[in-house]
Amino acid sequence: METQEFVARSHLDTPTLNAWIEAEWLAPVTGQKTLLFSEADLARARLIQDLRLDFGVNDEGIAIVLHLLDQLHGLRCLLRDIHAMETSDRTGDAG
Repeated sequence: METQEFVARSHLDTPTLNAWIEAEWLAPVTGQKTLLFSEADLARARLIQDLRLDFGVNDEGIAIVLHLLDQLHGLRCLLRDIHAMETSDRTGDAG
């Protein structure tokens, strides 16, 4: 989705969005003349809002939470790949 739609759906103002992109809390894909946001970006923006508004987490805390979530996501992907390799090896051994 383009910036206008993202701003409308996330209920962010443009300066806040730009600050979050600069802080690397959000990483939209750069299109020809615009930024393109995914549903994952929208979910991340909503998480940031929840952390700030509902839990009172400050900017440094948000950066840490997002870093840990990114690490967790990376580990889950790695485990999924390892599991797929093991399953493939077992299938190859059986045949």
